[in-house]
Amino acid sequence: MKARRLQDIEEYVHSHKNVTLDELCQKFEVSKNTIRRDISQIVRKGSIEKVYGGVAATTDPIPFENRGSKHSFEKNGISHLASSCIEENDLIFIDSGTTTCHMAKYFPTNISFTILTNSLDIINGAAELPLVNLLVIGNTFKQKTKSFVGIDEPRMLDKYNVNKAFMAATGVSITHGLTNSDLLEFEIKKIIAQKAEKLILLADPSKFGKSTLLTYASLEDVDIIISSNPLVNQFQAFCRAHNIEVKTP
Repeated sequence: MKARRLQDIEEYVHSHKNVTLDELCQKFEVSKNTIRRDISQIVRKGSIEKVYGGVAATTDPIPFENRGSKHSFEKNGISHLASSCIEENDLIFIDSGTTTCHMAKYFPTNISFTILTNSLDIINGAAELPLVNLLVIGNTFKQKTKSFVGIDEPRMLDKYNVNKAFMAATGVSITHGLTNSDLLEFEIKKIIAQKAEKLILLADPSKFGKSTLLTYASLEDVDIIISSNPLVNQFQAFCRAHNIEVKTP
């Protein structure tokens, strides 16, 4: 129970950026002494830091495995629906991410298709499927995100005719589009987003209305958004105006 509370506190601080000790006590229904002990333990990981009257998120990202557990029910539903969009003879790209990685659990096993990916989870999930042709890109393995990043020659991706790209994003903004904070991941995302015939965004509600350092595609370039809940009014109106299809489980 304590381990779960520590993880929940860490995620809460990262989602709110700055919180007071009193707020944490009220949120998690524990004493201030307990919160102080919990905070001291999390601070040693380096993901949050103590500030006057409370704590703040550091610039270090929450580890990939912890981010994957957040909104896990929603992410599974999104990925299940995304995998149902795969058709016979598709050549698809599947992005690395804590939502897209779940698609491997729901791949159709009775049709032939080709996967181009830089996600270790997708590679492992597709490796045992006899009808799937698997192509891997990226020349450097990034442990934190379980992905292969970086390409020696950007034009190497020109030979692939990707008809569907299933993309993840750290933030989704009407102003800044689909954003990501890693330069090496950004390079692959941007090229694939430009090449794909159909750009499909997988994003749980926590991603909308946020943006990070790098924009790899404009929101109007997206063809389909798959999320776990209907979008808020501002995004609904934008999607209607730009003929973007929205799918929910």
